[in-house]
Amino acid sequence: MKSAISLATVFCLVSASYLIWGPRPVEAWGTHGHEISARAAVLALPSAMPAFFRDAIDQLTYLNPEPDRWRDAREAALDPALDGAYSPGHYLDLERVPEGALDNDDRHGFARAVGDGAPPGFASYRMLELFQRLRLEFRLWRTEGDPRVRGWIEQRIVNDAGILGHYVTDAANPLHTTVHFDGWAGENPQGYATGRGIHARFETEFVGARLTLDDIVPLMDRSAEVWDDPRRDVLDHIHDSFELVEPLYRLDRDLPFDESTDSEPHRRFAAERLAAGALALRDAWWSAWVTSAP
Repeated sequence: MKSAISLATVFCLVSASYLIWGPRPVEAWGTHGHEISARAAVLALPSAMPAFFRDAIDQLTYLNPEPDRWRDAREAALDPALDGAYSPGHYLDLERVPEGALDNDDRHGFARAVGDGAPPGFASYRMLELFQRLRLEFRLWRTEGDPRVRGWIEQRIVNDAGILGHYVTDAANPLHTTVHFDGWAGENPQGYATGRGIHARFETEFVGARLTLDDIVPLMDRSAEVWDDPRRDVLDHIHDSFELVEPLYRLDRDLPFDESTDSEPHRRFAAERLAAGALALRDAWWSAWVTSAP
C-alpha cells in the first residue's frame, strides 16, 4: 500500500495529505473502461498481426483489468505481499520524480535515485518490462518448429499482452500520473475537489454509466505505429496524460463527474483518454511483434 514521504521540502503539504488519505484506490478505469479500451485496441490492429493474437480478442479484453483483481482487499488483509509488490506499477507521480531518475535502466536503479521513502511509482518500468517480455515471446514463436510448443508460447503471449494492456491503459488516466491522484493535494487556489472520491467518480462511476465501445472506436483513426524507442514512447504516453491533470480537475469543479453527469465535454474528455490508452496499447502490441523479427 502507498503512503508517501516527501522527497523535498516543496512537497511537504502533498506528503501530509498522502498520509491522511492512505492507500491508492483499487480500481483503475473500472473493469468496464479497461475492457472497452482493450477491445478497441484489438479491433485496430493491422491484419498482419498474427491471427492467433487477433482471434484472442475476448481473452485480451478479459485480461486487461486483471492486475486490479490482484488488489483484492480480502487477500491483502490475509497478507499484503501481493498488493505491496504490484501496487506501485499502476502509477507514476511525475511531480515526485527527481531529475534524471527515469534515465536509470531498471526499476531498482530508479528506486535508488529516488532515495528513501515510498517510491513515486513504477508504471513506466512495469510497461517496459512487460513489453520486452512480449517481444521476446514473439521472437521465440517465430522460430519454434514444434506445433505443441508453439501453442504454449501463444498462451504466454496472450497472457502477457493482456497484462501489459492494463498498465498502458492505466497511464491514459491523468490521475495515474500525479500526486493529485484522488483529490487535489496542497495549495488549491483554483478550488479543485479535495479529499477522496474524484478517482472513482471519474474512471468508474462516470465511465461505467456514460461510455461504450462505440464512443472509442471512432477515435481510433490513427494507423498503427512502431515504437522506435519504447522507453521514450512509454514516457511520452505518461507525460501526455499528465498534461491533462488540471483540465480533468477543472471539468470536475464545474460539474462533478459521477454516474448521473450528462455533459458532452465530460464525455468527450473521457472518450479521448480511453482512446489514447487503446491507441498506445495497439501500438505497443504491434511494435513488440514487428521488432521481434530477426
